[in-house]
Amino acid sequence: MSGATDVAALQAAVLATARAMSAERLNRGAAGNVSVRHGDGFFITPTGMAYEACAPEDVGFVGLDGRCEGRRKPSSEWRFHRDIYAARPAAGAIVHAHAPFAVSLACMGRAVPPFHYMVARFGGSDVRCADYATFGSQALSDAVVKALEDRCACLMAHHGMVVFGRDLDHALALAVELEVLCEQYWRVLQIGGPRLLTFEEMARVLEKFVDYGRQ
Repeated sequence: MSGATDVAALQAAVLATARAMSAERLNRGAAGNVSVRHGDGFFITPTGMAYEACAPEDVGFVGLDGRCEGRRKPSSEWRFHRDIYAARPAAGAIVHAHAPFAVSLACMGRAVPPFHYMVARFGGSDVRCADYATFGSQALSDAVVKALEDRCACLMAHHGMVVFGRDLDHALALAVELEVLCEQYWRVLQIGGPRLLTFEEMARVLEKFVDYGRQ
């Protein structure tokens, strides 16, 4: 790992992002987790600790080989963080949250279909829902990685959401956007269900998103 100053800054940034999830109403208490890629592994929030009670030093390091370093045990979900980083070079940071509307859809096993063009923000014509598996298990990690093929976000059946971005700010912003879409879709379902955009239109939108937001 690099110098102590860089490590301390990354630990503080991971913790700040975890606390921001609560401020954005994506999470409560010790639920969810946040990580950022670093060298041959990643820094990740600790298991079972409310973020307001954590110090930056509680954010530990996990190598892609599974080794753990730090004074706290890493999040029980470290496996899918490891496997996402291994499978997706573009992933610089990961946010996992038990956001209310995402959880509501995930508990029904529902993907988010192309009811709104902003679904394309996450890489495809829908946001998939990963199959259920016990939290912290390799089976869950395998299901999440599969659901994330060609996507940067997915729901997790009976669980929540997971999103990756190029850095912590980007990952958090995408998580907020996904929860907004989940809320909008949930509301549309209350009045009879949406009219979906066509495959052809979503293909056009995906092409426009290639350079979306770049100045």
